[in-house]
Amino acid sequence: MNTLEAIKIRASYRGKYCSTKVPKDQLRLIMQAGLSAPSGCNKQTVSLITVDDESILMKLHKVIKPPIGETAPAMICVLTRKIIAYRDKCYHVQDYSAAIQNMLLAIIELGYQSCWIEGHITDDDHIGEQMAQILHVPDEYKLVAFLPVGIAEEPMKYTKKLPFEQRAWFNGFKEKS
Repeated sequence: MNTLEAIKIRASYRGKYCSTKVPKDQLRLIMQAGLSAPSGCNKQTVSLITVDDESILMKLHKVIKPPIGETAPAMICVLTRKIIAYRDKCYHVQDYSAAIQNMLLAIIELGYQSCWIEGHITDDDHIGEQMAQILHVPDEYKLVAFLPVGIAEEPMKYTKKLPFEQRAWFNGFKEKS
């Protein structure tokens, strides 16, 4: 599969996962894809923790309410640090977004499925903070997202995208005629 094919077939998977373990070497490839993403002023604000230990996954899933990705045999937790790039500018959101997209594409390339789960854990109920405590994350880092990783047990459901012509133009914005 090439990159453009992976981009085209990638979709968020919210179903159940097969119990088949994801080999550590493949988890490492996925993490390396994330760490290879661009970083504003090369501040490298992104760090990652992959969890494939069943007892730790169970602890994490006890605090994730409502449950999502609970049957995945692995989870990649995305951490960020707010490091000023220059003046008062910080690009940590852009950095972790690029890292997550790279990992989602690597996950597809390797035959697995996932879903970018962020808002679910960064809301006012502080789920990300609870997850960070379980994982012993230092205070200067914030756990902002996680990716369940595994083989889909259910068929993929694809959402329909708007046509190219409704969302992209050449040489300026064009109203639909």
